[in-house]
Amino acid sequence: MADVDLGEIEQLRGELAEFVGEVFASVRRRDVRGWGDCYLRGLMLDGRRKSVQPMAARLPDGDMQALQQFVNQSPWDHAAVLRAVALKTVPAVDPVVWVIDDVSFPKDGRMSVGVARQWCGALGKQSNCQVAVSLHAASDTASVPVSWRLFLPEGWQDDADRRTRAGVPEEAGHREKWRLALDLIDEAVGWGLEPKVIVADAGYGQNTAFRQGLADRGLDFVVAVRADESAHPQHAVPTAPPWSGTGRVPATRYRARAAALSALAADGGRAAFRRSTWRHGSKGPMHSRFRTLTVRPPGSPPAATPWPPPAAPRPGTRTARHHPAVRVATGRRPPPSTG
Repeated sequence: MADVDLGEIEQLRGELAEFVGEVFASVRRRDVRGWGDCYLRGLMLDGRRKSVQPMAARLPDGDMQALQQFVNQSPWDHAAVLRAVALKTVPAVDPVVWVIDDVSFPKDGRMSVGVARQWCGALGKQSNCQVAVSLHAASDTASVPVSWRLFLPEGWQDDADRRTRAGVPEEAGHREKWRLALDLIDEAVGWGLEPKVIVADAGYGQNTAFRQGLADRGLDFVVAVRADESAHPQHAVPTAPPWSGTGRVPATRYRARAAALSALAADGGRAAFRRSTWRHGSKGPMHSRFRTLTVRPPGSPPAATPWPPPAAPRPGTRTARHHPAVRVATGRRPPPSTG
């Protein structure tokens, strides 16, 4: 929603108090819940900077020290609050997909937790920033954040001085983004939310272990991959030559070399592509040629985050085999006609 002024905030005080009482129900202390109400109003107010000091200055009951303590030191369980917010807001969106993505926060210094020189989506280039992995529930008309995890780069793992000064807990360590993404999905399902089709860009889709983790959980997904990603055609089958009875047993593997997806897509020529409208932009429908084909990822996927076995499988779930087939849609320009 757009920022609102103080007068509009005052008109909403009753509704906001009811909302805060519901989502902060897990917080036992009344005064802490009160500062949660104050912090929420600060986030909604007009103003570019949403850090504690400027928000406290804009609020008539703002107290910078109390708000700072609420954010940094009060021992309330943020996961319980996130769960309450998700259970309240996600049904209102009626999502058709869950979106995995990065959220970046440009920074000037080096002491904010997790800050490092890395890809910053907010700036569109490598820069000094923090990065969080996020999970959003989305439909054609709306989306809502479900949860997120701050990414801690490897450089922070053994930097004891920075960890101490920034207040990083001992148990917090480097964890790959694709694992954080699976953690978010596991968390949301554990809250009782119904999983939707998972969508993600090539930053996640390119990772075989991430795709395998989704398949292991019986989740449907649509993820982007680069054109140079290699794969085998659908009919390829891993085989092993007969064992002679002595020596090492031959490994089961694909005997032919994998090909780039771009080459597999081009096989069959222009006739294999179909013209489709893929989006309605500001200047009207946007058309291109597409092809959908089934391929098999090469090699053995690395182990993914274990999925806790349920007491009974959910209706409609499926278990991925060692080399699951993957449907790939490509929008690359088809090869020129030869006749």
